[in-house]
Amino acid sequence: MIIYRTFVVIALTVIVSMLLVAQTTIALQSEAPQEENRRLMTAWDTQNFTTVGSPRISPDDQWVLYTQSVRDWDDDELDRATHIWRVRTDGTDRRRLTFGESDTGSPAWFPDGSKIAFASGRAEGEETQIFSMYVDGGEAWQVTEHEGGVSQFSIAPDGGKILFTARDPLSEEQARRKKIHDDAEVVDKNFQMTHLWFFDIDSGESKRLTSGDFTISDPQWAPDSSKIAYVTRPTPKVDDSSWSDVWVVDLEGNAELFYENEGPDASPRWSPDGNTLAMASKPQPGNTQWYSKLHLFPADGGEPIIMLDDFDLAFGQPMWARDGRTIYWSTGQGTVTNLFGVDLDSGELTIRRAPMRGANGQWQLSHDGNFWVFSHSDPGRPGNLWVATREGDGFGPAVQLTDANPWVEQEEVQLGRVESVRWTNSDEGTIEGVLTYPVDFHEGTRYPLIVNPHGGPSGASMESFSSTNHMFAGNGFLVLQINFRGSSNYGQEHLNANQDNWGIRDYDDIMTGVDYVTEQGWADPDRMVAYGWSYGGYMTFWMSTQTDRFKLISPGAGLSNLYSMYSTTDIPAYLGWFFGTPWDNEDIYRQLSPIRHANKVTARILIMHGANDERVPPEQAVEFYKALTDLGKDVSFVRYPRQGHGISEPRLAMDRLRRYVCAFTDVLGMEATTEQCDGGVPMVDTGDGENMDDKGMTEVGLPESAVDIELLHGEGLDCGIFEVNCYLKDE
Repeated sequence: MIIYRTFVVIALTVIVSMLLVAQTTIALQSEAPQEENRRLMTAWDTQNFTTVGSPRISPDDQWVLYTQSVRDWDDDELDRATHIWRVRTDGTDRRRLTFGESDTGSPAWFPDGSKIAFASGRAEGEETQIFSMYVDGGEAWQVTEHEGGVSQFSIAPDGGKILFTARDPLSEEQARRKKIHDDAEVVDKNFQMTHLWFFDIDSGESKRLTSGDFTISDPQWAPDSSKIAYVTRPTPKVDDSSWSDVWVVDLEGNAELFYENEGPDASPRWSPDGNTLAMASKPQPGNTQWYSKLHLFPADGGEPIIMLDDFDLAFGQPMWARDGRTIYWSTGQGTVTNLFGVDLDSGELTIRRAPMRGANGQWQLSHDGNFWVFSHSDPGRPGNLWVATREGDGFGPAVQLTDANPWVEQEEVQLGRVESVRWTNSDEGTIEGVLTYPVDFHEGTRYPLIVNPHGGPSGASMESFSSTNHMFAGNGFLVLQINFRGSSNYGQEHLNANQDNWGIRDYDDIMTGVDYVTEQGWADPDRMVAYGWSYGGYMTFWMSTQTDRFKLISPGAGLSNLYSMYSTTDIPAYLGWFFGTPWDNEDIYRQLSPIRHANKVTARILIMHGANDERVPPEQAVEFYKALTDLGKDVSFVRYPRQGHGISEPRLAMDRLRRYVCAFTDVLGMEATTEQCDGGVPMVDTGDGENMDDKGMTEVGLPESAVDIELLHGEGLDCGIFEVNCYLKDE
């Protein structure tokens, strides 16, 4: 569960200063020399990135455990293989620790530093269990044999116990009925809840700590290993995450509600001395876009202290300094992520930036408090782990710990230049976006433009590494991503600005951004296309009904009919926060639904959707497709089997990107440079590996795993809550 929190302080000065600057550009990123022998980013490349994460610093601050996930191109499913590595905190002596066919993850140190624990599906039955091994090597041994497997786990500070969560298994009767297909389900009944257990290492026995009609997550040991704070919600349903509470339970199973609050509470974290419990809470009930506030509670109960009540950016997971005097968190600020810290005595911010500009996360503070380990990417560098020493309220030079994708530099992959840009919308407000230039960009030349609104709607486009954007840049496109009103990272007013008016203010911010890049002489107004996913899919559906400036628009996983969406999505309460209910506010649901205006579509439309999407059901795509076919419009629809709200299978992910490239270049009369296309559709991998060219393509046609609904005219073409990581893991 991701819960965004905000507070108001330094962000106001940042936002005010931004408002004073209109139609200006920010610091340039990714300015690698563009040499003739450098090759271009391809759709295949986007699936070839190795990812690193889950950093854990050793008790003596000498080592970092982390996971590394690599695409297995020899596997029929092209799955990723994930294993645990370690590296010294100076970046030397990098070594892999786990092997075998089963994935390993969630690394954790025992307090004495001699052993580690991890989760793996290598157990009999392929259920995820906890394993342990000596950090210097040797065979791992299985620790738990829990029926149904385990989910989250953590080692007690005293090293003698392991806490874990596990989903309740089916009863014998439920299992029997499921086996004989006599398992009719009553909606919203008989949920399989997740509960809390602990494993005693000396006795080898497990004990259940919680039970009841609720599900739990994010358990946190108290420093003395005597009790655990955890988060509950009524059911596993996504919408119910906004009715979460924090409880505390001792090792005898005595549990009590820690804080009575109408709004959601999350991310409980104990102070080093165990006397204070920090958490992120907000008073507004339900699934809303309001930011949470940092609350500090006496561990034995009492009223909280609310820190930085006027801080106007999201508050992330609290991280305590080892001396208990400062709490840190990381959050987005504009198009980058920064690290913040508040002095608990003075209530003042002590730190308000990250060691490196770009997208930063997965922060870990050393036990001696002298350095940070964190993940970082920027437009010119894929994600890696870095370390930066603390120097007062700042940082020393950052040192790279991992080199997950050396091939980007070794093969001289040509990347587009990236920068943040700002312009003024129709209401005289400043809007920011991220602009990626073609790899061969020359000032004074106009280039075809791709407009890509993000998901959410409370997501944000960032200065992070985007293999997708670099692929488009390699095909000669300018790519504009807009942090329209409703985006995160710009304060509560900006975040709430699209309540009751989807497609109004955000649409204005997008189109004034298009005007800006056109007025600067960068974009060709006669060669423009657009695509988006999730809320970006809604926006592109909407754009197709409001303007004739785009030659082709591709909505993905988008909302076309808000009225029918309310009763079919898995998050109706979130939709209700924006508009109320359809029976009370029918007019606004109808008026702001793109399908209401389908007769105004002039662009060629390429719809994409996952067949198993529960967030935005595929019927949203079907409705718009049906409307356009009845109207005789130029439309095609690609439906991806087995896929939910994002396209996760690598072959289908490549298919999606190749369809973008082929369709965009075809409609604009261009030649694709990174993919093989024919008539606006990609030449596809047959899977036999024979006669493949250097882009992995062989013949013209459609992959068997994609269902293409042919166009009327014969052409075949393809964050918040309505947010999806529609870029790939490296981004």
